[in-house]
Amino acid sequence: MLLTEAQVQRALDDLDAWHIESGKLYREFQFSSFVEAFGFMAQVALFAERADHHPEWFNVYNRVKVWLTSHDAGGITERDVALARQMNAVIEARS
Repeated sequence: MLLTEAQVQRALDDLDAWHIESGKLYREFQFSSFVEAFGFMAQVALFAERADHHPEWFNVYNRVKVWLTSHDAGGITERDVALARQMNAVIEARS
C-alpha cells in the first residue's frame, strides 16, 4: 500500500540520513574500503531477497547509493521503509 506524504515524512523522522530524491527514499553510504561496501551490499541483499524487495543501488569503490521505491505500487510503501530500517541497522551493528 502506497504511503501518504505525511506517512513518508513520519518515517523519515526515524530514518537517519535518508531523504526523498526523485520520489524515492535515498541514502548514500560511505565505507572505509570497497570490501566493506561490498560486504554491506551482500548483507543487505540477503534481507532484500527474503523480503522479495530489491533496492536500486549503485556502488563505486567505497560508496553505495540507494534508492528505494515499490514500482508495483507506484511509490514509497512500508516495504521501502522496512528495508531502509534494515540498512540502517546493518550500519549501526558495524559501528
